[in-house]
This record gives sequence, structure tokens and C-alpha cells, in this order.
Amino acid sequence: MGKNTESKIVINDKIIEEVTEFKYLGYCISEYKRDLEDKLQIFNKISGTIRRYFGKQMTKETKLRLHNITAKEALKFGSDFWVLKKRHKQRLEAAQMKFLRHLLGITKLDNEKYTSIGKKLGHKT
Repeated sequence: MGKNTESKIVINDKIIEEVTEFKYLGYCISEYKRDLEDKLQIFNKISGTIRRYFGKQMTKETKLRLHNITAKEALKFGSDFWVLKKRHKQRLEAAQMKFLRHLLGITKLDNEKYTSIGKKLGHKT
């Protein structure tokens, strides 16, 4: 048997077409790498909006709460079945870290670890 065997799904004598992406309830379901890139882009847009437009108008706690219910949820939506490689997990952590560092006024040069930033915010990361 060859390596590229194809399986066909048949329902009521009709072959179901194989696709790489489709829309379900307004959400595009595709292979997770592309989905991950789209989610990271949305996450970064929301995080950037919070930083730019609510910078001095809100407390850190309020900005963090807003971030958790918007940006983080947008990132997680549809990710229930992702099987992430180490590199992809690192990219997700880096996106989250970027927002948290800015929230606390910490730069990359301060060399703060992800876990210590979480402790400063009083929650597990």
C-alpha cells in the first residue's frame, strides 16, 4: 500500500468533498498553522488597541481584565483541538508576554522571566 492513500467519506451514496478550510457559524476552520497566524494577528491588534487607547485612562487591573476577556478569548476561540509544537507554544507565550511587559512598564532589556511577571500581576500565567 502506498504512502498517499486517500480515504473517501460516503453518506447516502454521495462522496463528501475534502477541503482545507470551511466556515462554520461565521468562523473559518482551517489547518491550525494558518489559524494560529490569524489568531495571533487578531490578538496583537486587540492588545495594541488596549495599550494605545486605554493607556492612562484605566488601572493596570482593568486593562488586564479587558485583555483577558477580549484578546485572550479571541486567541483561544476555536483552538480546542490544536496540537501545538514547541515553537507555536513559544509564539503564543511571546504574544502574551509582549502585552504583560508593556502593562508593567518592563522592557525586554530588563530580562524578566514570564513566571515572575505573572507573580507581579498576582496570577498564574
